[in-house]
This record gives sequence, C-alpha cells and structure tokens, in this order.
Amino acid sequence: MEHKNINLKLKVWRQKNSTDKGGFETYDVKNISQEMSFLEMFDVLNEELIAEDKDPIAFDHDCREGICGMCSMYINGRPHGPWEANTTCQLHMRAFNEGETIVVEPWRANAFPIIKDLMVDRTAFDRIIQAGGYISVNTGNAVDANALPIEKAKADAAFAAAACIGCGACVAACKNSSAMLFVSAKAAHLNQLPQGQPERKTRVMNMVAQMDKEGFGACTNTGACEAVCPKEISITNIARLNLDYTCAGLTDTK
Repeated sequence: MEHKNINLKLKVWRQKNSTDKGGFETYDVKNISQEMSFLEMFDVLNEELIAEDKDPIAFDHDCREGICGMCSMYINGRPHGPWEANTTCQLHMRAFNEGETIVVEPWRANAFPIIKDLMVDRTAFDRIIQAGGYISVNTGNAVDANALPIEKAKADAAFAAAACIGCGACVAACKNSSAMLFVSAKAAHLNQLPQGQPERKTRVMNMVAQMDKEGFGACTNTGACEAVCPKEISITNIARLNLDYTCAGLTDTK
C-alpha cells in the first residue's frame, strides 16, 4: 500500500489551567507523512508553533510504545482515536484522509481535572491503587516460581486483567465517567491469585470506597469502556468485582 503526505485541519482544545474556560483552536498541518504516529504529527505542529513564538500544545506522553497509558487524547469522539485496541501513540496518520478535519480533546471527567490543554490529572487512579491494589507479604528469600500452584484458567484471567495500563480511556468513554473497568481489572488480577486472597475482601471494599470518594460515576453496563480499552480488558471483571464486593459486605472484613 502506497503512503503519501497529506494536509489536515486540527481543531484542538486549548486550556491554560483547570480554572480557565478553554476552547477550540484550529490549525492547518501540511505535508504530514502517513507513516507518522499521531504524537509525531503533534510534535511537528508544536515545532511550528514554537518557531512562531506561540505556546505549544501540552499533551501527555512517555514510552510511545503503547505501554505507559499516558497518551490520553479524545480523537474525533473516541478515546485514542478510530483504531481498536490501540493507544494514541500507536495511531498512525494513515488512519486519516487528505483534507480531513480532526477534533482533539482531553479526557472529560470531573475526577480528571484538566492541567493544561490535552493533559489531565489522573492521580485519582493512583489513590485508588494505594487504597487496595497491593498485597502484603513477608519478604525473604525468593521462592520457586512453581511453589504456589495456580489453575491455568485463573492465571490467564489474572494475566488478562493485569494488562490494564491505567490510561483512563474507559472513564473518558463512559457516559457516567465510571472507573469500574479500571478498578475491577486492578482488583481482579490480584483476587484471582493465591497471593491476593488474604486481603481480597478489604481490597474491593477499600478500592470501591476510594473510587466513589474521587467522584467517578456509577456503572450502567453499556460496555463503552470495553469497546475503547486499548488492552481489551473485559467487562466480566466488573461482574467479578460486584460479586466480591457483595460477598465482602455480607461478611466480617476485619
């Protein structure tokens, strides 16, 4: 397939800080290679803005390999853009056509206040993890890998849940800004394993309580979160979380 350079129009959300009203600004980007990633295209635009002595567009990024979950952009009405199971840094400009207008916004959620432009504060996720996304073990000599037998089905389910990179696309896509897919994935990958059993009940109670405290909305099982998740985390994890939460509430967790 032959790739060429294209010209595009970008409508980008610009906002100085969390208290600024903000609004869209339009930019023409020309001669963009279709082999570029979406973030590389933004690099080119920012270089042009800097050369014109203008404020570059602020956006989050780190690994640019689809691992860190930092590249949170809402592109043409979809978190991370049009490709499925894909982060923004893995999105390439061949996904767009000559002369197309691309609308780029930050995640929209009260629990993710805007820092600047396309950057949002996702430390609410960190506080949820601190509330229960860990195990407490006595340290010492490393044990053999096979010292704790784990059923393959449970190991696979835990591994699949652990693939969550905490990007927040699930929150951005949800009409209620729910964090249930993120929380359920983080709880599920520990709750499936023997090492996570001692704190299984307190884990779900504490993580859900912190999630509510952060101001995330309720889950209505529409599945939008699963549809946009770059790691294809299943909403079956939400069912597991609901079950664990119910069981924990019916028993003494102290």
